[in-house]
Amino acid sequence: MLPAVFAALATVLVVVVTSATVPQRKRRSQRTAKPASELSKLREDFVTATNEYKANLEKLLAIYESNVKKAEDKLQVAKKLYDEGLIAKNQIDEHERVVNMEKGKAAETRRLIVNADTQIAETLVEAKAEQQMARSPRLAKGAFVSTTSFIRYNGGTAWGLNDAWKVQRFFTDTFKKPLPIAVFGQGAIHDRWRLDHHNAMDVSLNPDGLEGQSLMGFLRASGIPFSAFREAIPGTATGPHIHVGRPSHRY
Repeated sequence: MLPAVFAALATVLVVVVTSATVPQRKRRSQRTAKPASELSKLREDFVTATNEYKANLEKLLAIYESNVKKAEDKLQVAKKLYDEGLIAKNQIDEHERVVNMEKGKAAETRRLIVNADTQIAETLVEAKAEQQMARSPRLAKGAFVSTTSFIRYNGGTAWGLNDAWKVQRFFTDTFKKPLPIAVFGQGAIHDRWRLDHHNAMDVSLNPDGLEGQSLMGFLRASGIPFSAFREAIPGTATGPHIHVGRPSHRY
């Protein structure tokens, strides 16, 4: 587990700092620009701190791996002495215990390094996706945008979950199997991420796959709005899927 300080840094990433009382126009500008800037800075600080933590772990791993080698060398010497009848069996057992202990320390340190890499990668993916979304213009009705991380179509048809049967029937008629709905309406993951998902459903299909492409083609032809994610985006998407409905807004 990463030390508490890094867990705390990760928690801080979700905090939005509100500004003091300012003129109305300036306050509106800060509501959109300042939090994003501060969030970006917090992410940078978190990545920097985690990289430093990883560097220290790598130094520690070198020490532990050296200790493993020394312990194994001592074990080999002890085994020769035991074969010659110069030491007791319990001394062999003790050397083996030390070897296993040092190997355990090295293995745990490697696991922590992998965890640090994962934390950094997830933070960078989230930042990249949010930057792409921020650069996307406000979509007019019928507009379509595709990036390396997500696809969005702003269909003009009024959408409600009571229309989900149309999507389900299309998929069943086309592929002779039920539509793989992961979440219908608000789910626990959306509550945790504070996303309003009450009028949308998530479909477990990769947008770049045959079935995903077919489904998105139907949604566009029907004017049904959707967002499709090509990869996991921490705080937004758990993995590749197609979100049928208007984008979920954070509350």
